[in-house]
Amino acid sequence: MPVKVTTENFEEEVLKSDVPVIVDFWAQWCRPCLMLGPIIEEIAEDYDGKIKVAKVNVDEQGELANRFRISSIPTVMLFKDGSPASQVIGLLRKDDLIKRLGI
Repeated sequence: MPVKVTTENFEEEVLKSDVPVIVDFWAQWCRPCLMLGPIIEEIAEDYDGKIKVAKVNVDEQGELANRFRISSIPTVMLFKDGSPASQVIGLLRKDDLIKRLGI
């Protein structure tokens, strides 16, 4: 199950995580984001214990969206050791998303 991330818990949940973290930057009004949601949940189940999956609502967490220069959504970023390692913009199939993120 993806973790809801905010500016308050971002450092603890993402930057200080012992495992890589996939962060899905999304918004409720974004149709491709809503279509990506079930794929993100599947990845969370498939990689449970190996990769953490988090979601950031850009409307509620504008500071985080600005910090990582999110200009299009959905944007999915992979963080390793507290730093962004890869990024994918747009809606992709699960296999393509996993491949493009490098997990």
